[in-house]
Amino acid sequence: MNLTKLAEQVIEGVLAVVGIRVGTEEPVYTRHPLTTTVEIRRYGPRIAAETTVVADEDRARNVGFRRLAGYIFGGNHAAQAISMTAPVSQHSARGSQQIAMTAPVVQAISADGGWVIRFFMPAKWTLDTLPAPDDDQVRLVTVPPETVAVLRFNGDRSPKAGAARTADLRKTLHDNGITFTGDADAWFYDPPWTLPMRRRNEIAIPVDPESVA
Repeated sequence: MNLTKLAEQVIEGVLAVVGIRVGTEEPVYTRHPLTTTVEIRRYGPRIAAETTVVADEDRARNVGFRRLAGYIFGGNHAAQAISMTAPVSQHSARGSQQIAMTAPVVQAISADGGWVIRFFMPAKWTLDTLPAPDDDQVRLVTVPPETVAVLRFNGDRSPKAGAARTADLRKTLHDNGITFTGDADAWFYDPPWTLPMRRRNEIAIPVDPESVA
């Protein structure tokens, strides 16, 4: 690694402490506010790298992150680095169809009790152009278009905090007559060392577009 690249990584690491993301791509979406704390977003199709980890929620996130980071940092058939995106996302996948780091990383509970962790790939990549993973526990998938309701929050991103925010979002959707069609995702945009009050966290729930005014 040359000194310029090392200096860039050091600077980005320092900025991340206070929640400043430099050049980090996110999936493209359109949005409109629902309340002062909730908005509706529409995402197009996306490509993701994902892996399943059978462990408790926090450990699964850590193991899955490292496994997927290995892929984008060169652990692939082309030994090619792929830019990190944001966020990391976590959601329950029970009963959902299995679909094939912009942000986010996604973590989802699978039918066998494990968790699916997902990194979304930068928009320039396709399934045809992405290098195959060296690790057979990492797979490349297509995520279909979706409409989601999103609640943004800072600070604690523990499972308990996520459950409380999910309950808040579901109540908001119920109060506004919006039908949700799946389980909640937790999206994490910042590394663990970011100051809690500067972290960007989100809960996202897929909704029926026809129920959105």
